[in-house]
Amino acid sequence: MTESVPRYTAREAIDLITSGFTELTEPVEPASPASSVGPVGPVRKYGPDGPLSWQGYDASRARAAARTGEEESVVCGTATVGGTATVLISFEFGFLGGSLGERTGDRLEAAHAYAREHRLPVVSLVATGGSRMQEGMRALVQLQRVARQSTLTREAGLPQIAVLRDPTTGGGWATLGAGADVVLALPGAQVGFAGSRVRPPEADPAAYTAEAQLAAGAVDAVVPPAELPELLGLWLHLLTHSSAEPVPPPPAPAATDLPATGWEAVDNARSSQRPRATAYLDAHFARRAAISGDRCGGTDDGMLCGFGVLKDGGRTVAYAAQTGTATRPAGYRTAARLIRLADRLRIPVLTLVDTPGAANDAEAERQGAGAAIADVFGAVAAAGTPLTTLLIGEGGSGGALALAAPDNTWATPDSYFSVIAPELAAAILKRPPEEVRATADQLSIRPQDLVDLGVVRGIVEPLKSPS
Repeated sequence: MTESVPRYTAREAIDLITSGFTELTEPVEPASPASSVGPVGPVRKYGPDGPLSWQGYDASRARAAARTGEEESVVCGTATVGGTATVLISFEFGFLGGSLGERTGDRLEAAHAYAREHRLPVVSLVATGGSRMQEGMRALVQLQRVARQSTLTREAGLPQIAVLRDPTTGGGWATLGAGADVVLALPGAQVGFAGSRVRPPEADPAAYTAEAQLAAGAVDAVVPPAELPELLGLWLHLLTHSSAEPVPPPPAPAATDLPATGWEAVDNARSSQRPRATAYLDAHFARRAAISGDRCGGTDDGMLCGFGVLKDGGRTVAYAAQTGTATRPAGYRTAARLIRLADRLRIPVLTLVDTPGAANDAEAERQGAGAAIADVFGAVAAAGTPLTTLLIGEGGSGGALALAAPDNTWATPDSYFSVIAPELAAAILKRPPEEVRATADQLSIRPQDLVDLGVVRGIVEPLKSPS
């Protein structure tokens, strides 16, 4: 940590996002064996110095309590954040490094149980160094217990958001942090599985930061403290408003005549003047928040994913939008992540298809292009929430089809969809370059052809100007 990165106490972190907080009472009832993994039971009553009789542990706890005013390394309660009632979990790093012990596990389990009982989202303000050494393996197995609670909350259809403070390392990062649906981080926060005292001596400290985790696809956004209340409130609103109705396809931002030939359709779709995904998103959504990264080490700027509030009707809709570039494996994995999250929260999905095809360079193959595309096909096929697709530009082969909703795909007048690009089709058929245009016609790739073939439901009208 540098001097410029503040370390907030548990209650200071809570005060960053809400002015009202009601602490949950200390858990007193034994936990159900079916709801946890590892040691369970009432509030822990130990002999001297804890479960391992670690010399000086009681004194360390007493000093930590006197210094912080807390009885444990985590504070749990309820609050309203941006208008949404929420269960808050806030770590106190000053209490033995925010470490997880058995009593921490008791509190975390009680917080998640309360969230499920009252149908509330969970926000974790994480600052921890990992599991508590003085409790040995009895502390480490709390990670299984926390993972179980997070899974039960996820299965209940409730969203979980993590805010990473400085530092977030060890098992706390690998469960409550990285395991959340949306991961936000404060600038400069130390974030990584390995804490500063256990890394290899030659390790680059810059790799263990919030910014590095954002670049690696493990964090959705790095957010200055002053902006955190508004963004967190937006995320809570977006993820707690479900809908059973499919989203209508957006109108085209500009009027375009239907193409007369297949090659004209290609020209229209490849035109630099054609509206791109951001134009559709800006016109369609009043507010939106983006997710970033595939959680496997990668990001793709050519795939825009997130949730937004529609201008028309105010509903929450998830979106995955290609931007006209060859989609990278990380882009497909991010889209699959988005679709599965929206499906679990019962939020309709809008996909905007616009790609010449999946990236097919050697690096894309090394990053698992085929598996990533298969992941999106599977997410779309399994989704119970309604999906709507609008083809807004190039629809290049399976790399485009992976994002298309079966039986609910629409097209704009300046788009095309093809089993393969006309140039590549001509090359495979060993035709000379001058036959590319004729090949485009043979492929029946114009929007009106796609309607006739039953591939798309219809062609959208242009956006009407306010009268």
